[in-house]
Amino acid sequence: MYYIFPDIDECENPKQHGCYGICTNFPGGFQCQCPNGTYGIPSTNDGCATIIRKNSFTGLSIGLGVGGGTTLLLVLSAPFISRKFKLQKEKRIRDKFFHQNHGLLLQQLISHNADIGERMIITLRDLEKATNNFDRARVIGGGGHGLVFKGIIDLNVVAIKKPKIIVQREIDEFINEVVVLSQVNHRNVVKLIGCCLETEVPLLLYEFISNGTLYHHLHVEGPISLPWAVRTRIALEVVRALSYLHSAASMPIFHRDIKSTNILLDDNLIAKVSDFGASRYIPIDQTEVTTEVQGTRGYLDPMYYYTGRLTDKSDVFSFGVLLIELLTRKRPFSYRSEHGDNLVSHFIKLLQIGNLVGLIDPQVIEEEDGEVQDVAALAAMCTNMRGEDRPTMREVETMLESILVKKKQVPSIATARRQHDEEDRAQVHYMSIELVTNTVGGHRTVQDMNTREASRQYTMEEEILLSASYPR
Repeated sequence: MYYIFPDIDECENPKQHGCYGICTNFPGGFQCQCPNGTYGIPSTNDGCATIIRKNSFTGLSIGLGVGGGTTLLLVLSAPFISRKFKLQKEKRIRDKFFHQNHGLLLQQLISHNADIGERMIITLRDLEKATNNFDRARVIGGGGHGLVFKGIIDLNVVAIKKPKIIVQREIDEFINEVVVLSQVNHRNVVKLIGCCLETEVPLLLYEFISNGTLYHHLHVEGPISLPWAVRTRIALEVVRALSYLHSAASMPIFHRDIKSTNILLDDNLIAKVSDFGASRYIPIDQTEVTTEVQGTRGYLDPMYYYTGRLTDKSDVFSFGVLLIELLTRKRPFSYRSEHGDNLVSHFIKLLQIGNLVGLIDPQVIEEEDGEVQDVAALAAMCTNMRGEDRPTMREVETMLESILVKKKQVPSIATARRQHDEEDRAQVHYMSIELVTNTVGGHRTVQDMNTREASRQYTMEEEILLSASYPR
């Protein structure tokens, strides 16, 4: 049952219903407002008076001010709060990678090894400042292993290697490699300055070499390139560095990617072997290791490519290719003869028949003093298909020195020692070339190597292997 109540006109007695202003009745209720020209609260006595209106407005302003100020404060502080959370998150990520990359282990090794610089561990923030947050404009090089940025750390110009993603098992070995490379001290090896462990893949810092690569100086447009005397001197500096890495470093290091783009030149065209992204150190009690094949097509040891067995003779092969490149000024990774042979295979065939003149760089033929044939024979020895038949890097060093000393292109070995006085070579004893013996027990010299020896290197099957293309 519904009851209908009669409507009451509250405006007949507005004060009784709490209205001290203008009352307007409507069915079921009423409306109370301040008179025109006044403001305030009409439900209170004198609530619409002028003085009450001022106080009311002031109170309202204060209320709005307090509420608005709190909101404004929140709005202004939001970016700072967001940035704080972002920085905390970034720090957690950096700490995670630092531990993942064995940063604590490296810190311990530094504290116990005076040969490793205290500044070896560089923060990511320092590298970001040094490279303008890895600005692409700072990129000075790159390749299969990553990008290289130019930066400034402690007022020194450095090259910062930013590798590509590598597998975890390689990261696990990274610290030991850093320790080994940090102790490499040779005038013809780019010096490792430090590393950053706060990224997924550790970053490496090397000394900055200002004058580009051997490749860019050798393969210039036009008929004239590096003088032949400079080329042979660079070759000797490279082989000295590799000989040091193989036998004079604290632990043997095999580079695995010797090529002209990995030989840097300073302002005086002094050679610096660089890019150890593919290098491996080998325990002293081992002569080889089975590993994932790395290298560059045209320079890569075919036997290493097909077997996966890395030895010191793998670098010897690559150095032999570099010698051929210096002799011919041809690009090993792209050269093909009219019969489809690659540079090494074609070079050996022409050497066998005594017809290298058409392949040798005309500038070299004009500038040489009778040593080209000896250097060519040495290159053939280094690129022998059978690794065990190649000389060691120390033997290559001794033979190349003998060639150049005879032609007075470099000082004698004793004189060179006095001039350089290199601490890093104090433990190295130069081998006399007379100690290098051949398979029949006699003395083997570059001059004694004839066309018949060169022809024995390659069977038909080996030529097919050598002519193949090797992926990087």
